[in-house]
Amino acid sequence: MTTKAGPLSGVRVVDMSRLSPGPYGSMLLADLGADVVVVGGGRSGLPVPAFGRGKEYVTLDLKNEDGRRALQALVQGADVFLEGFRPGVADRLGVGYRALSEVNPKLVYCSVTGYGQTGTLAQRAGHDINYLAVSGALGAFGPHDGPPIPPLNTLADFAGGGMLAAFGILAALFERERSGRGQYIDAAMIDGVMSLMAMPFADWGNRTLPGRGDGVLAGNMPAYRCYECADGRYVAVGALEDAFFERLWTTLDLGEVPNQFDRDNWPKIEAALKETFATRSRDEWAEVFADIDACVTPVLAPDELAAHPYVASRHPDFRLDAVPAVPVLSRTPAERRETSMQDTTEASLIRWGVDADLAARVAAVEHERPLGLSWPPM
Repeated sequence: MTTKAGPLSGVRVVDMSRLSPGPYGSMLLADLGADVVVVGGGRSGLPVPAFGRGKEYVTLDLKNEDGRRALQALVQGADVFLEGFRPGVADRLGVGYRALSEVNPKLVYCSVTGYGQTGTLAQRAGHDINYLAVSGALGAFGPHDGPPIPPLNTLADFAGGGMLAAFGILAALFERERSGRGQYIDAAMIDGVMSLMAMPFADWGNRTLPGRGDGVLAGNMPAYRCYECADGRYVAVGALEDAFFERLWTTLDLGEVPNQFDRDNWPKIEAALKETFATRSRDEWAEVFADIDACVTPVLAPDELAAHPYVASRHPDFRLDAVPAVPVLSRTPAERRETSMQDTTEASLIRWGVDADLAARVAAVEHERPLGLSWPPM
């Protein structure tokens, strides 16, 4: 039996983060059933709509006594507080861990930043590409004869940032069940990226990954790379294991199966695969390998996902502006809730237990306004 109440139903999150990492992390929590209220105001900027689902939006002026009282009232009823300021800024605003944990000792407080709260770069500005660079990850990406290439901003911002923050929050909530106490989480994107690089770091400099753009998973091993097809689109080949490579080679009718791990064979293997895949379109090759376990798949553009049979079968309501709620849980599934970027300060504060008169005064400071943002800012 399943229930609409997600596994985090009843958990309340106050989110003061902006841009990408924090809002992505709080979206994951919202998908799992948490109530998330996003607090904006002043120079905090506006949230990215892509991460807005399942959240409420309030505007508070923390330079105003009523705004500060309203925030403290939110925190008193909250389980989690999430922020993404540079170290020290939250303290100056009166919303640091020490101040808010006095209001609510059970509060799980998470700071998600690029360089963390300590270290020589803690106060420096940066973006995903900078955190990848300093973490050692970017130095392992891209071709050996060209500049490093970041995988968009998915690795530091989202995997090493927002997802790490959500992971830390869940761990702290679980521990709180035993201790009854909240705690502080220093979620640094650079730390998250270094953790994600555990296997590549261990392989660095050996036969598996001798250097950037060179190695089993680096893009130059013929059995693990992409090949252009007759229509200019690509297939991805990941035939690392002997059984998969043998099926690949024999399906393409290329003769005696070579050892794909012998570097002396790589030029011959690459030439044969490159020449063969260029003879048909991507979708023709996808049909050839549809029922063959050789780890050959079409490289899809984002706007092709909804029409792909696999995506349509697993996520029939997929849209580019509505990614799936993850992960899949059997009894208390995650749910992709509706997105509304409307400022609902008064109603949301009251729903969170803030005194109605105080909520009305706070809401009167600023008129209701949509909180949409075009990203990147122009």
